Amino acid sequence: MNHPESLSSPQRRAWLGHMLGLLAACSAPSLAFAQERAHVVVVGGGVGGATTAKYLKLFNPALRVTLIERHPVYIRPYGSSEVLNGHVTMADLEVRYDTLRERYGIEIVIDTVTGLDAAARVVTTAGRRRIGYDRLVVSPGIELLYDAYPGYSEAVARTAVPSGWIPGEQTALLARQLQGMRPGGVFVLAAPPNPYRCPPGPYERAALMTEWFMTHNPTAKVIIVDPKDAFVTDETMMLGWNRLYRFNLPDDYAKRMATKVEIQRHPGPGMLTWVRGKEGGRPLRIDGRRMRIETEGETIQADVINVIPPMRAGKLAATLGLTDGSGFCPVDRRTFASTMVPQVHVIGDASIADAMPKSGFSANTQAKVVARAIVEELAGRPAPEPLWENTCYALAGKDYGLFVADVFKIVDGKIARINGASRYLPLDASPMQIKLGARYQQAWLRTFTQDCFA
Repeated sequence: MNHPESLSSPQRRAWLGHMLGLLAACSAPSLAFAQERAHVVVVGGGVGGATTAKYLKLFNPALRVTLIERHPVYIRPYGSSEVLNGHVTMADLEVRYDTLRERYGIEIVIDTVTGLDAAARVVTTAGRRRIGYDRLVVSPGIELLYDAYPGYSEAVARTAVPSGWIPGEQTALLARQLQGMRPGGVFVLAAPPNPYRCPPGPYERAALMTEWFMTHNPTAKVIIVDPKDAFVTDETMMLGWNRLYRFNLPDDYAKRMATKVEIQRHPGPGMLTWVRGKEGGRPLRIDGRRMRIETEGETIQADVINVIPPMRAGKLAATLGLTDGSGFCPVDRRTFASTMVPQVHVIGDASIADAMPKSGFSANTQAKVVARAIVEELAGRPAPEPLWENTCYALAGKDYGLFVADVFKIVDGKIARINGASRYLPLDASPMQIKLGARYQQAWLRTFTQDCFA
């Protein structure tokens, strides 16, 4: 699933050691539950929850595992921006739970969790179920804070200025708006503040639409307004923009990167513009009726606006008492056990995981570590020392791929990245390496889904 060839030698050794540990757990399931099966309940059927349920059964088939999810079909966020340029359809994003039920014997309950009795170890649902557990894993995802900007709301997002960050009807609306935009129209993407869930990535989304406009609406403009001054893949992504869309890098980036790779200077503005926070890019107000967005630097008249608002842990996390004042869920770094409620683990975007990004890959690797920890602890053994990884693939264009690959461990009580500067696609990568990065991205979409749900 991950591509070890993209990692340095130390990263590969860590990756191999981690995978061997997981395989050892799979090949020697505990017999502690031969007389009475322990019951682990997983709430949330996205990447984190589905992976947890699957790997609990892989690590110990004797476990009883129940997955509670309110939607019968999961719509994957990773790869969802490709709906906007017509590369895939909304139907292509749909993932079902049949294999988890039929192959692994996981009990799938389609219902909405409404409460938690931590003393009795029981979750309650909207369908009047009371489901007991020995261990509970909660993977609630994110909640979008639509009201963070005056003039914006969930109702405005559903009808006029979509977010589409949680894929569904808003994604389909945004696709219709972009593909139907008038010739020479202006598309504004309001990037989110940190921390934010990714993928999809805001900067990849802008790039894919710029590429689409070059063919279908060549006089269109794409403007990214951003409260931040940098982003994780900024150098490699902007180099792609420079080569593909006549994007002129900010002077500080161009000066720094010119020591490693040739940077092209283009006359005049290109199709794509990035307005950083220090240049007045922070969004302040949304006017969905007049299709205007006000930033610290200016008010922009647009034809299509895509707002990616601030985020916090999904509503369920607060309902169950798992969040702190940050809006996210504090956890024990070793096992992701909640520090707020006993016998509950919180994984994925909702958890406070220090240096780990809020990505699908992070949720997947956290799920495997937590599943292993639960199996070992229920068997009366200590959880092994955790090791996590994350790889984020992105596209600057259909054939222009890039990535960031990291390995994490606990250092001084916090989750820290332990690999060095070789985490990115090199700036001087060859055209073949760049094209291979795009192929990796497409292959990852398939293999990652299989690892989580099949």
